[in-house]
Amino acid sequence: MDFLRPASWEEALAAKAEHPTAVPIAGGTDVMVEINFDHRRPEYLLDLNRIGELSEWEVGQESVRLGASVPYSAIMEHLRAELPGLALASHTVASPQIRNRGGVGGNLGTASPAGDAHPALLAAGAEVEAESVRGTRLIPIDAFYTGVKRNALEPDELIRAVHIRKADGPQQYSKVGTRNAMVIAVCAFGLALHPETRTVRTGIGSAAPTPVRAKEAEAFLNAALDEGGFWESGKIITPAIAKQFAALASGACNPIDDVRGTAKYRRHAVGIMARRTLGWTWEQYRGAGRTLEGAA
Repeated sequence: MDFLRPASWEEALAAKAEHPTAVPIAGGTDVMVEINFDHRRPEYLLDLNRIGELSEWEVGQESVRLGASVPYSAIMEHLRAELPGLALASHTVASPQIRNRGGVGGNLGTASPAGDAHPALLAAGAEVEAESVRGTRLIPIDAFYTGVKRNALEPDELIRAVHIRKADGPQQYSKVGTRNAMVIAVCAFGLALHPETRTVRTGIGSAAPTPVRAKEAEAFLNAALDEGGFWESGKIITPAIAKQFAALASGACNPIDDVRGTAKYRRHAVGIMARRTLGWTWEQYRGAGRTLEGAA
């Protein structure tokens, strides 16, 4: 195994173009596990740790440009207001040591359906900035996951950053595991309210071959909130709406039985998480509305 250590982003792109099979490594929290257990033996490892810009972020007027190697701990500390769903997901990632090393770029590159960041990225509607010596492109998060641990990157492309719109409403994240720390998700669910467009987006992890959105559940809830005047009134969502949303979210799953849980349990748990996160986010939305009305 050869170790490539570029000193700049341009050198990294050139190395990836010359060695398309090279596996990028930054935090190494996924790659090193596979190598240590001899599940993977790449011909080349492409170390990106000398490229400082990958650990930087920029908060713009409408979105955050998050470098691929920004650690989860930095998201938790500095971007909680702009990216609340991703910050909540970051809290559930393994241990403090791993949160200080791992980043969203690694989750995306590995594309494991159990990656903790995926549901939050789907719910927020992120875009992945991919680059090669041929140029740069933005890949919508909905088109990024192409199969089990497969993504839409071309062989010569690297992930440079992730673009995520700043939250315009409450976001939530929930994860089921066998314990509270150092655990791979049995299943996970992310939910984001987007009051500016009066839409809701979801993300489901570890309950299908790829991270997925519960699109039928979203369509149902969007229609129910609109037709019932909920966005304007801020009234409590009825149990019937919450129940149907949960059932449709559960139906979006296509899970398997494995050592962490059964397919039946995953479907059930996703439904429970969908109902609960809907309740949490809507209470936040209603609370924000009351605060604004009181100040007017």
